[in-house]
Amino acid sequence: MQSIPPPGIAPAPTPERGPDEPPWQSWTVLAAVGVGLGISIALSIVIAIIAQAAGSSDSNPSPAVELSENFAFDLAFVGAAVYFALYHTRAVPADFGFRRVRLRRAIGAFLLAGIGYYVLTAVYAIVLNLHGSEKLPKELGVGKSTAALAAATVFVCVVAPIAEEFFFRGFVFGALRRWRIWVGGRNLGTVAAAIVTGLFFGAIHASSAAAEYLVPLAFLGFVLCLVRWYTRSLYPCIALHSFNNSLALGINQLHWSAVAIVALMVGSWAVIAAITGPLAGRGGPRARAFAGDPSR
Repeated sequence: MQSIPPPGIAPAPTPERGPDEPPWQSWTVLAAVGVGLGISIALSIVIAIIAQAAGSSDSNPSPAVELSENFAFDLAFVGAAVYFALYHTRAVPADFGFRRVRLRRAIGAFLLAGIGYYVLTAVYAIVLNLHGSEKLPKELGVGKSTAALAAATVFVCVVAPIAEEFFFRGFVFGALRRWRIWVGGRNLGTVAAAIVTGLFFGAIHASSAAAEYLVPLAFLGFVLCLVRWYTRSLYPCIALHSFNNSLALGINQLHWSAVAIVALMVGSWAVIAAITGPLAGRGGPRARAFAGDPSR
């Protein structure tokens, strides 16, 4: 039986969403973060217990333990995002940004965002005289064995870009873009959402990067939000994220040649395309109508 509100009380209106805004509400971000943290902590405890039973040291965990914990962390947040995206909604992959995008538009956004990020990061590093690097690749054992190197490379260049872009640019930025912040007759909700998502993205890397590098990471998170907004697709964001991780890993940690680093980038993109490419064809009527818009 359909319920009827009492006289004088109107049902709460459903916020209108734009063509690239997802069906889930902004409140789901906090819920997903809380659930994701809870699940990741629980999984870390289970992994630690298993590692101890296998003879691993708590103070100096093996690369396999570190990799398992990082994979569980990303998986927990992806799972939480999927759950709350489907909570009372009919979300499809296109709502997260898995949409085809014109190659020219994607390359333009990739180059503009990448150049802007690296120029400003270089200036920042020169001003503060920074010479550090992320701790995560070493913790994953890139220099200990070929197997550890291969596993760490797959995680850093493939798994992390997919999982983090899915959660931050696909889920969080999508939800926060539903904010309506009117200033001077203009809605600044998208800008505010990009700033908040960027800050969150930087903060989440506090355990794997020195404090002074959290600012460039937050800026990268902000820039990736702009790429997601401009292209309305998650694919250029994943590509740029993987490019950045491959470059940092190849230069700072592995000291590879330019040819080897390019091969790492291309190989990572190929694997990412094989994993996420099929999702672009599962967008539903709303996404297909948008994809057919010649203006994009």
